[in-house]
Amino acid sequence: MADTTHSDVMKMPFERAIDELESIVKRLEEGKVPLEESVAIYERGEVLKKRCEELLQKAEARVEKITLDSSGKPTGSEPLDVD
Repeated sequence: MADTTHSDVMKMPFERAIDELESIVKRLEEGKVPLEESVAIYERGEVLKKRCEELLQKAEARVEKITLDSSGKPTGSEPLDVD
């Protein structure tokens, strides 16, 4: 259900997804949303959260750490170990 209903989320950039997620959290915290709508926006929030996590993991995988020689000077870089 979430895959077809929220397929637009899979195309969102991180900034847009996190903004919408924050908006959903704010609305739910206010408690002024009818129950049925609360459930629907909570489900969308879960999809947005997964998208943000996926994008963060991809970004982390691209981060490189600097390698240093014995005197502390940068000698290059190597991929970050993502475990």
